[in-house]
Amino acid sequence: MEFGPILSALRRNKVGALVIVVQTAITLAILCNSLFIIQERLRLIDRPTGLQEQDVFTISNQWVGNPPDLAARVRADLAALRALPEVVDAYVSNSYPLSNGGWDDVIMLEPSDAHWVASGALYFADEHGLSTLGLKLIAGRNFAAGEIQDRDDLEGKPPSALIVSQTLATKIFPAGDALGKSIYLADYKRKVPIIGIVERLQEPWISATYERVENAMLQPYLYVETYSHYVVRAKPGQLPAAMKSTQKQLLSISRARVIDKTRSMLESRRRAYQDDRGLAVILGVVSVVLVVVTAFGIIGVTSFWVSQRRRQIGIRRAMGATRTAILRYFQTENLMIATAGAVLGVLLALGLNFWMAGKFEMTRISIGSTVAAAAIVLLLGQIAVLWPALRAASISPVIAIRNA
Repeated sequence: MEFGPILSALRRNKVGALVIVVQTAITLAILCNSLFIIQERLRLIDRPTGLQEQDVFTISNQWVGNPPDLAARVRADLAALRALPEVVDAYVSNSYPLSNGGWDDVIMLEPSDAHWVASGALYFADEHGLSTLGLKLIAGRNFAAGEIQDRDDLEGKPPSALIVSQTLATKIFPAGDALGKSIYLADYKRKVPIIGIVERLQEPWISATYERVENAMLQPYLYVETYSHYVVRAKPGQLPAAMKSTQKQLLSISRARVIDKTRSMLESRRRAYQDDRGLAVILGVVSVVLVVVTAFGIIGVTSFWVSQRRRQIGIRRAMGATRTAILRYFQTENLMIATAGAVLGVLLALGLNFWMAGKFEMTRISIGSTVAAAAIVLLLGQIAVLWPALRAASISPVIAIRNA
């Protein structure tokens, strides 16, 4: 293929070529970053909590007034829930993963704020917590019944022990020897030993970054407060039945309460990430529309060029040019223009991502994925130009010269 005639034709049609270049560049820049954000949101939505989510649900319980025998009522509720045939285990807590609300604390190796090394979410749990959540204990042991203390929203006694996530354990003790070590919490000036490490345990806040989303710990407390969360694990396949029977059981024990909501962990996940899922859908639709508009733009400009070049095409056909040669001419011409747009688009995509990474603390897009997106855009451009190119190749030499 001779590039001279193509370059000569492009010099005579600078505006059309420039339109395709700019359109391709803008499309690629937006498409790369949109697909990158979609990928990040989907990865965010799929982050594991460490729980056996398919069988776990929560009940938000609000007591009426301030009963003086609240601790006894909570214990009676838990005993009744654990006795239900559809239930594996249950405990009461201040928070749970994906709830978007809870407490955290600063972790130190010395009793001074200057020596803090990390922060982690606090979940209150008794000896039934690990079993209820289905957490995988990879080192150490569970809480013993004698370690559990009653705790309300006011400052209580320091915890007697801690169970931490593997991520948090590694953050505090990079050498991997966290088990048996003691740490200080900002709220207390007493060392607390780490007696167990679980494989995964996610923070309640979904806005947490990937680096700290699993910075979480369990503290051995029975949470005795007017508003609390009962966390329940149903037997496999009996989640709906367990959710109904637990509500009925609690109301049968006492109606001096308001059951705010009963929600499965899968529903909590859906609600927690609904904005991220919506953003991914919107960006996906925008990306498809943008690609379609760009494709139609290429088709329109190329069709206009074909109508302008009917005499040129007819002469070439009369001189022996085959339909394949005409088709290859327009495909090559479009590829040259689109490549210029793709190069500009890659630079724009990287620049836009660099700005967003600094502005919104996003991760950097990889050059490899940007180049791959550019290749896809180029392929779509070649597909878009195929129809007008076929029209050009089908022009009869006689008709083209006669109508010129």
